[in-house]
Amino acid sequence: MPSASDRPSASEGVNRPRQPVPSASDRPSASEGVNRPRPDHCQTHSVVIGAGIVGACTALALLREGHRVTILDPGAPGGEQAASYGNGCWLSPMSVIPPAVPGLWKKVPGFIADPLGPLAIRWTYLPRVLPWLARYLASGWTEQRVLRTAVALRALLRDAPAAHAALAEEAGVGALIERRGLMYIYPTRAEFEAEALAWRIRRQVGIEWLELPAEELRQREPALDRRYGFAALVEEGGHCRDPGAYVAALVALAEAQGARRVAARATGFRIEAGRLRAVRTEAGEIAADRAVISAGAQSKALARAAGDRLPLETERGYHAMIEDAPVGPRTPLMPSDGKMSITWTNRGLRCAGQVEIAGLDAAPNWRRAEILRDHLLRSFPGLPRDLPAERVRLWMGHRPSMPDGLPCIGPSAATSDVIHAFGHGHVGLVAAPRTARLVAQMLAGRPPETDQAPFSPRRFR
Repeated sequence: MPSASDRPSASEGVNRPRQPVPSASDRPSASEGVNRPRPDHCQTHSVVIGAGIVGACTALALLREGHRVTILDPGAPGGEQAASYGNGCWLSPMSVIPPAVPGLWKKVPGFIADPLGPLAIRWTYLPRVLPWLARYLASGWTEQRVLRTAVALRALLRDAPAAHAALAEEAGVGALIERRGLMYIYPTRAEFEAEALAWRIRRQVGIEWLELPAEELRQREPALDRRYGFAALVEEGGHCRDPGAYVAALVALAEAQGARRVAARATGFRIEAGRLRAVRTEAGEIAADRAVISAGAQSKALARAAGDRLPLETERGYHAMIEDAPVGPRTPLMPSDGKMSITWTNRGLRCAGQVEIAGLDAAPNWRRAEILRDHLLRSFPGLPRDLPAERVRLWMGHRPSMPDGLPCIGPSAATSDVIHAFGHGHVGLVAAPRTARLVAQMLAGRPPETDQAPFSPRRFR
């Protein structure tokens, strides 16, 4: 098994997030729309800031509404620099429990003391994150608050695997979406029952599951370590076999339908008399009627430029992936003792999880990814222990998270021409299709299909 010294260094860049630098040829020219005046007779021109999963789905939704669309992002769609590339692959309509639950506050000292725990807070970053952390803990202070969040998230996530399957088919990559359920596994039924609050709330919002005792679990998952003796199988769940390729395919579909992609970084907005006139970029202005901020962890400064000081924080997540793994799960699963998802992808067997609060600029702690790798090896004893370093890929990315576990979806304070669509935390992939439809409905002036109030940016004003 590779040691820390065998791990590829940052200079080698193996699955380390890196920000592509657009060349001069990649930068938008005046003929592409930067500094080009907007003819009044043209259809509504909307700039979608961010080419991740939320931005890609939003661009497609706006094209269906008849908008002229520009997708603005300095990086390659689905590239390693994006959270969409390295997430846990799950399409989980049951991910309705916010990260904070009653009693979590008691564990905060341990989060600070243990830099390698499932949730860690770097003590040097603690002074900056304290206000966010206080709101985070308060959001899950009571069961009633957790239930309120779960009701809102259930409406946003319902039927997501079917929505993704339809999008993938349209983009010509239908094989990337699989709908074979998702499984939570436990050493004993007692440990499942110790999470009774979460499962009780899931049932209250309409989520169903099958309970699998040890014998049935072993029949379904023969390669799984025998210490696991109980599972809950949520059959409505699904997964994506390559989130990066999926996002790239959706952006390519949007371009084929008329969207223009501009490789530049958004820096702000030109707003006059309460109306959006242009999106400012590092390469100049793009004249626009509407804009959608879906830039993930980079959205905070853009939200401020649109009049909102929103408590967006980055949760740093890691994954470890074994290429050409000889064994693995038949159904994507999450061991309770590892708090990680284990899923087959087209690139290898991926184990994703961990939450580290350390900001955007701190260096990765690759030991956290190695912990995931070690959990994966313990979960499937048939995996080889002498894996060469080149077969184990480590990655770190930034989840854009709001303290109450709900994304921000709604108009900005400065103008209703700029819509926020970010802060999805652990549910960005699964929530993207309905988020996109909500944005399109808001910009069209139609009542949204899902109650937008729980996600409104106004809740933080």
